[in-house]
Amino acid sequence: MKAWTVGDNDNGGDEWGEEVRLTQQAVQAVNKLKPRPRFMVICGDLIHAMPGTPWRQEQERDLKGALRGTDPSIPLIFLSGNHDIGNTPTPDTIAQYCSSWGDDYFSFWVGGVLCLVLNSQLFFDSSACPDLRDAHEAWLVDQLEKAQSKACRHILVFQHIPLYLHSPEEENDYFNLERGVRDKLIQRFRQAGVKAVFSGHYHRNAGAVNNGLDMVVTSAIGCQLGTDPHGLRVVVVTEEKVVHRYYSLEQLIADGLEPDLQKLLA
Repeated sequence: MKAWTVGDNDNGGDEWGEEVRLTQQAVQAVNKLKPRPRFMVICGDLIHAMPGTPWRQEQERDLKGALRGTDPSIPLIFLSGNHDIGNTPTPDTIAQYCSSWGDDYFSFWVGGVLCLVLNSQLFFDSSACPDLRDAHEAWLVDQLEKAQSKACRHILVFQHIPLYLHSPEEENDYFNLERGVRDKLIQRFRQAGVKAVFSGHYHRNAGAVNNGLDMVVTSAIGCQLGTDPHGLRVVVVTEEKVVHRYYSLEQLIADGLEPDLQKLLA
């Protein structure tokens, strides 16, 4: 959740109120889905106020209030983004995040699918928390090694910052991971059999499939930096494939899923 037109919701006001309204609308859209989603992921930047800035506690309170209407049968999965723990996270900012939202990285299983939730800020700049970076790295290596030995239907990764926006060979940018880090992760993910990586951060839809790895960049419920509508992405997982589609909030509330996705869920 962040400013959606001129970037002034660090001070509260009408723009923050619009973010809250759009989040409530997203909750309404998700609650109407049939069958109920197995879980809902918010891919980081839960709030706009950076660590140590005003309005942070109020924004956390408002977001939790907006999400409270989510059907209790739908678990909420939270990821840490740069606005949540800082562009250069510290042990304190990560501890504050964990106190408010839960662990900053973890894994879970749903219907034979292994899901890995990563703290991508540790890939971006871990200079202020090298011990936490090393712990995250050791955990990820262990998870990927174990995944190769288990009968996973699919492996899905969720992280705030995309590996890339359009191509693994693209130049370094604020909205992707540095090339050396990116290449190492792509190699690991492919070796482990990761099917898709889901990210946010860009506030526009982007991504591409490269050698079987689907990098999926999803725009925002609120602030749009491009021409995409306020919306969310629906992901359907079958035995054979992972299918995803971005919907505007209005479309999803009015019409629900399209017939081809409904058929996959039948």
